[in-house]
Amino acid sequence: MTPGRVATRTLLAMDTGVTAPGGQQADDGQAGPYRVAPGSDRARTHRAQRWLARLSFVLAALAVVVLLVFAGLRSIAMLGVGLGAAAVSLAAAYAALSHRRVWRWLALAAFVAAPVAVIAVYAFASLLWVALVSAALWLLSAATARSALAIGQPDWRMPEHAALASAAHPFLIMNPRSGGGKVGKFDLERKAEALGARVFLMSGGEVDVAAVADEAIAAGADLLGVAGGDGTQGLVAGIAARHGIPFMVITAGTRNHFALDLGLDRDDPAACLDALSDGVDLLVDLGEVGGRTFVNNASFGAYAEVVDTPAYRADKLATTLDLLPDLLQGHRGARLTAHADDADIDAPQALLVANNPYGTGDLAGLSRRSRLDRGVLSVVAITIDSARRAAGLFRGSQATGLTIRTAQHVTVTASTPRIPVGIDGEAVLLPTPVRCAIHPGALRVRVPRQRPGVRPPKPPLNWAQLLRVAAPRASRMRASGDRPEPEVTR
Repeated sequence: MTPGRVATRTLLAMDTGVTAPGGQQADDGQAGPYRVAPGSDRARTHRAQRWLARLSFVLAALAVVVLLVFAGLRSIAMLGVGLGAAAVSLAAAYAALSHRRVWRWLALAAFVAAPVAVIAVYAFASLLWVALVSAALWLLSAATARSALAIGQPDWRMPEHAALASAAHPFLIMNPRSGGGKVGKFDLERKAEALGARVFLMSGGEVDVAAVADEAIAAGADLLGVAGGDGTQGLVAGIAARHGIPFMVITAGTRNHFALDLGLDRDDPAACLDALSDGVDLLVDLGEVGGRTFVNNASFGAYAEVVDTPAYRADKLATTLDLLPDLLQGHRGARLTAHADDADIDAPQALLVANNPYGTGDLAGLSRRSRLDRGVLSVVAITIDSARRAAGLFRGSQATGLTIRTAQHVTVTASTPRIPVGIDGEAVLLPTPVRCAIHPGALRVRVPRQRPGVRPPKPPLNWAQLLRVAAPRASRMRASGDRPEPEVTR
């Protein structure tokens, strides 16, 4: 055997569990040359993944067969009607958001009428049940495919690190108004003090949280924590990172995006206090925008303009619907340009710069972050300036008006000297150009050892990869240029 062949065998053993001669797993699970023990966990995992991938192709084929058998050539018309209705709905949604009064109501009527019309057409042609069965098979196929691709994903969990030392003087900042009064509801102040923490309640008017945190550190605090919204979390997290002390998150906010991505218990904020007595550390990245730190994201454009409006706090929906027409048509707000590493993004209507990429659970890939330690900024830009572009959104991440990428640095310039920026959900006016950066592993977050954890991320639906998984072992080996040799010289 040549040295190159030996190296290939060694890498194969490391990546797939294949061992030296006499230890490889075969498709049939039988023992033999280049096979692993058929009852091993790795063998069962590969077998489950392979059969899930095959099942997904079977379900997809059945979806096509149902259409062809029961609809014949009419299946082409069915597909065209369905795609056309989806495009009309998206275009109507854009028109409803970008217009007011009569045009908005007409667009909403079209948005509702498009799917209703599809159902009526299918029913009139006695093909409604065919469409429903085929769609159900496609959905099952996609779900099975994702399950197959999820097996053997690269490690998506953030590694835990032993706490360097128990905090002797923890200092917790609590907002009693946050999350509808969770601090009082869960008796967080008393429970935290019983564990030796000093608690500062943000009562009264405006509180300079940064000054409070700095004073606490000057007085000897060796851990900072926040029971409040993500905006306060991001501000205090930056101070903890600057002083090199642990940071603790208590899920007392309304949405708790950062806490959820850390795997904390959103339903029981008091459980987060267990980090003081039995905690581990997560080393996570910290974003920076215009000199201010953030834990989730910084938004520019339409969303930031809406949040910056004083009326937004009193009536979020009405304010958003009132401002969007001018924002989408370019009559309000600054013209933005973003430079993400080596790529330029011209005139985005909305721009999101996030601390690490979000998952692929929806149209723009904005769901949850399974890891906060990849050392990159996620950049999502949307430019939908016409109903035609809006209709193209059904292409998902491939849509013309949607840009998704990662970068180390992002610079946002504008046609005005100052622009509003939504930093972890709070509006801040910043001078342009606004520079964003990522600081890998800058923040040590102390979390309870026992916590719900983070859901596994949904893998992107890659049919080419799925086909390789579903292929028999011999086909995969031929595709990679590697074959078992008939004899092995010992």
